[in-house]
Amino acid sequence: MPTYRPAPVEFVSGEGCHLTDANGKTYLDFLSGIAVTSLGHSHPAVREAVSAQLGKLLHVSNLFQSGLNEEVAGMIDLLIGDGQLAGGKVFFTNSGAESNECAIKLARRFGGHGRHVVVSAYGSFHGRTLATLHATGQPAKHEPFAPMPEGFRHVEYGDIQSLDRALDASVVAAVLLECIEGEGGIIPAPPGYLKAVRQLCDERNILMMLDEVQTGLGRTGRWFAFQHENIKPDVVTLAKALGNGMPVGACWARSEVADCFAAGDHGTTYGGQPLAMSAVRATLQTMMDIDAPRLARERGAYLRHLAEQIPGVSLVRGEGLLLGLVLEGELDATKTVNEALSRGLVLNSPAPRVIRLAPPLIVSPAECSEASAIIELSLAAVRDATDAGQGYSS
Repeated sequence: MPTYRPAPVEFVSGEGCHLTDANGKTYLDFLSGIAVTSLGHSHPAVREAVSAQLGKLLHVSNLFQSGLNEEVAGMIDLLIGDGQLAGGKVFFTNSGAESNECAIKLARRFGGHGRHVVVSAYGSFHGRTLATLHATGQPAKHEPFAPMPEGFRHVEYGDIQSLDRALDASVVAAVLLECIEGEGGIIPAPPGYLKAVRQLCDERNILMMLDEVQTGLGRTGRWFAFQHENIKPDVVTLAKALGNGMPVGACWARSEVADCFAAGDHGTTYGGQPLAMSAVRATLQTMMDIDAPRLARERGAYLRHLAEQIPGVSLVRGEGLLLGLVLEGELDATKTVNEALSRGLVLNSPAPRVIRLAPPLIVSPAECSEASAIIELSLAAVRDATDAGQGYSS
């Protein structure tokens, strides 16, 4: 179905921070499948774990135990607690959108009939199902699918007064926020904002739900981005990097919140199936072994330094290895991304005038330098074509 524009490149293999296309050309990958392959492509630990599981058991449904779910849930709970068990429970899904669907249903169960509203932020992105699409604070994406499901409100991101006015505890069950708005243009929450949100939610017995689908699992320099603010959310959703490419997600919630669900309230045929869990276990164990957050902090600081020196970049936003390069003036981010691709660098533009950098967390300083040089050349080419009035295209 024509839901994506025609792809300019067909990738057929990958290793580490590199991809190879059908013509044998090699590319440096600074997108990681949109923050998914955080250990790089074809990581041996994940590959071997999945290969071993293939010869054992692929699927039995959630009507039976399959051995890995409790162990993997415990690993997630440990990381949510930053090294100490956080005391929560996990529902496994197949994607970030499904993780957020689980969170929304859990919020409704928590609130009860009549207290079902979820408040989210403009500029956010929470998924493409009807419910998560309405939670997504981008009205232009709602219009083709109207009417949207009821029970959602939007406020300005980072504006605590706006949120305060929206939190009518008689109808609102939860707040759903990103710590960094990824698809909105890599926009971090202002310092202190998440703490203030936590306080409002505590005062009104409203759930604080954080969408860490893009920011979670070391990407920002902590296991989860909320840990930068030293807060404890009630619900956390994750996916993307969880299986290093395996389609898998999870919704974590404090035990007393998770226990709002009763048997039969929610389910999914493939969620938590053995093949996915084998990938998750190998991914998380490897991330812990290499101290993924430390790598993101160190490489992210170096990459930020390089990016700030590039002519045409007016601002670098984000944390760790999730960075947004805001371009000067009339420079076109999409054209720059296309030019970089032609030069062997994979990037994307989540918002006008913003280039997203989300390389694997194992990226080397040399690869950061190479990417920075290609971005600089690409911006120069776009600027020259624009100045010459050539109607640049790539």
